[in-house]
Amino acid sequence: MGAGNIITETTTEGGVHVPARTIRAPSTVSIEAQAFLSSPPMMGGPYPSDPNDKEAWRTCLDAGNAMLSAAMATNAERFPAEIITHQVGATVVYEIVPQGVGPDTADRAIFYVHGGAYVQGSGLAAAHMALPLAAMAQVRTFSIDYRMPPDHPFPTGLDDTVEAYRWLLERFDAKNVVVVGASAGGGLAASFLLKARDLGLPLAGACVLATPEADLTESGDTFETNDTIDVVLKHRLTETIALYANGHDLRDPYLSAVFGDFSKGFPPTMLVSGTRDLFLSNTVILHRALLRSGCKAELHIWEAMPHGGFFGAPEDGEVLLAEADFIRRNLRIG
Repeated sequence: MGAGNIITETTTEGGVHVPARTIRAPSTVSIEAQAFLSSPPMMGGPYPSDPNDKEAWRTCLDAGNAMLSAAMATNAERFPAEIITHQVGATVVYEIVPQGVGPDTADRAIFYVHGGAYVQGSGLAAAHMALPLAAMAQVRTFSIDYRMPPDHPFPTGLDDTVEAYRWLLERFDAKNVVVVGASAGGGLAASFLLKARDLGLPLAGACVLATPEADLTESGDTFETNDTIDVVLKHRLTETIALYANGHDLRDPYLSAVFGDFSKGFPPTMLVSGTRDLFLSNTVILHRALLRSGCKAELHIWEAMPHGGFFGAPEDGEVLLAEADFIRRNLRIG
């Protein structure tokens, strides 16, 4: 059929009308990944719609954090490590020393910024989220338990992260630090690096951003095309973004790193996402912004992977291995 014979059905808004259909798990991923896509677990409940109702938010987030913490603690049992607590300013930084870590990495570190929609992942969950990568990379890791809404909206978490990074630089040379962030933590990691740079702090040696929430306007294509298809993060984070941003302009680079000026410098970066990830567009747009500014950036996309992975499929191990390899190469280990 020639191009002139193709008929496209459009809406009055100029978009493409998509008929109802079932999106099946593809045969191109592991059996475990297919099972996860076909029968995913429940991923949290609805958030309060009013950003000013702090009591409703506290009740909701306390319940969510309890469930997340329990799940993270169970998973952490697979990765033996010593966890040391440091008080840095008004927040806590967890130092994670993986079992078997060697003396050749004593002067290297991962600085980890946890995810959780800018509102969850506090306490030891922040340390437990970092454990798998710390163990895979065999590098001492520092995970910040930055303060979050409803009581501490933007820019508190950003300022906490900059302060913790400044503290870490008292112990490690910046070139020997790799910053890692996932989801909301990926967005915060990218934004804090821009602010730290603007404050005159030295750039980290490298950066890993896994499915980063780097555009809080959530304008990218996959916020439409992957809505509901992403079985982990089905819809936009409208409510938590409003709570976190606290009325600030969402195009502020310290909120949405994709709007930053990377020509002033940014670490070599690895970006990770999946074809079913709601944040795939965030990841792709940030990758292109880095390349346009002359920064080194790698983009790794996994087949059919939703937000944050398959939660136990072999592909998750491949992601960890790729991230660990990038970290060790940039830290000049091995």
